[in-house]
Amino acid sequence: MLQQVCEYIHNYFIQSLFDGTYTIASGVISPAVSLLEGQRFMIVGSALNDGVYTYHATGIMNDDNSLASILADETFEGTVAALSVPRGVLDTVSDINDWLEKYGEAVNSPYQSENVIGVYSYTKATAGNAQSNGTNTATWQSVFKSRLDRWRKVSF
Repeated sequence: MLQQVCEYIHNYFIQSLFDGTYTIASGVISPAVSLLEGQRFMIVGSALNDGVYTYHATGIMNDDNSLASILADETFEGTVAALSVPRGVLDTVSDINDWLEKYGEAVNSPYQSENVIGVYSYTKATAGNAQSNGTNTATWQSVFKSRLDRWRKVSF
């Protein structure tokens, strides 16, 4: 989810870039890039592994804190970017994950409104303004927009 949030706000909080030829084998990137325990980083230019990950001495982790054993073995010419994601963004990502766990199924439902006379009525939650998905349905973007706007960058 961190990657989706960074894409949404057009800000990956890049601290430093390391360009070069990298090899990923058994979940290990070499040559090694200087990262701190728990630091997020992004792989760019890979055919199989582009994305945002978390560095731990015990192994690279995915966004959901699962071991990134899914990293495919490859050699690529690209960039490893050390990220410096603020705690407030990480807290918001955690809240978005909680919100999606609670409301994700309803948000993804094709039903907007249902009214069975005399039995029940159902209306999907809506946002104040139409969203980029072309509907007026509440999305994580609309619900958390005000919290994420302070970190948003203008993209060209």
